[in-house]
Formats: sequence, structure tokens, C-alpha cells
Amino acid sequence: MRPLKIADSATILLGLQDEIRRSEESRYDHRLHGGLLVAQGMTCPEAGRLLGDAPRSVEYWVRRFAEKGLAGLVEGARSGRPRRLHASQPQELDAVLRRTRREVGLTGTLWDGKALSVWIARHFQVRWGVRQGQRLFRQPGFRLRKPRLLIAPADPERQRAHKETPGAKH
Repeated sequence: MRPLKIADSATILLGLQDEIRRSEESRYDHRLHGGLLVAQGMTCPEAGRLLGDAPRSVEYWVRRFAEKGLAGLVEGARSGRPRRLHASQPQELDAVLRRTRREVGLTGTLWDGKALSVWIARHFQVRWGVRQGQRLFRQPGFRLRKPRLLIAPADPERQRAHKETPGAKH
């Protein structure tokens, strides 16, 4: 029997890893597979290489499993970094972005990450970097737009004046 091949395996691999990270249950199952491989005789680096994880991660899973059993493989609560904007502020931000920059006291015409960061600093007293400002556009469904330059139409009279005349020296 001929071995099966997956076309574009690098892209498929990234998609499968994203799917594993998608939910708490799939991450738990992934850790179970790591423990199973080590229980069958693989080393943590071998299991990590096979699963696409760092050897240290597999070591943590095996150690937690040894200490707490299956409960050691369940993902614990992650506190994460606290939000810098309060619960009502994103709604206010949404309303502000629907207005022009001039209407809210800023110069310029189109919103961008820098202008949004300035507005947030003035009104919420929160220091916000340009990149965070750009990222905020995607959250309420806004998008950054760059103005398009308009090229003036050519003037046929001026074009005729600049054309070379026959017999002119270069």
C-alpha cells in the first residue's frame, strides 16, 4: 500500500495546531496524548517533537500528571493582564470612532492608531501605544483606511509645449 501524503502539509500543520489550541478540551486531549506517548516509552523531547511542542511543556504535563493524575492535565484559570479600559469605555470609544476627528477635538480627517491613542490618553488618562490603537480598530469592526492620492489630469496644452521638436539637440 502506498503511503498517504497531505498536500501543503506546512499550512495544514499550522491549521491543526490552531485547532488544538482552540478550546480547553482540545488542549486537554493534546496533553493526554503527550502523556500517553511518554507512558509508551518515548522521552519528553521525542514526544514534544512529534506533537509540535517544546520538550519542557511535555515535562510539565508528565510531572503534573504524576502529582495530580488526570486533574493535573486540566488547564487552570489564567488571570491574564487586567484590562486598561473599563467596561463602559469601549462603548464610548465606539461612538467616538463614528464621528470625525475634528468633531472630537483632533486635527486631521481620518482616524488612525496615533490619533486614537492621543484621544484615549486625553479622555481616559490611559497611555496607549500606536499599535494598541491600531488593534482597537479591529475589535468593534472598524478598519484603518489610508487616503488615496488623486493624480491631477494631464493638461494637453502643456504636454504639447514640452514635447521635443523635430531636429532639436539633446
